[in-house]
Amino acid sequence: MAFVITDACINEKAADCVDVCPVDCIAEGEDQYFINADVCIDCGGCEAACPVGAIYYEEDLPEDLRIYMEKALQFYSNH
Repeated sequence: MAFVITDACINEKAADCVDVCPVDCIAEGEDQYFINADVCIDCGGCEAACPVGAIYYEEDLPEDLRIYMEKALQFYSNH
């Protein structure tokens, strides 16, 4: 997984990240957006565009937000 969308996106869903993604790897879930790690090319455009600072590179993801990596994996395993 490259980038992870975390709790600041929940119920915010500004979608700026979707607009800048060159490979359309971001999908809308029930309460937040998710990044498909199998499609993401690690360009970082989503992280820079996020108005609420919800997106982290996986290696920079704080321990207390790691649950959102699992949430994304679960989202894409069901879609």
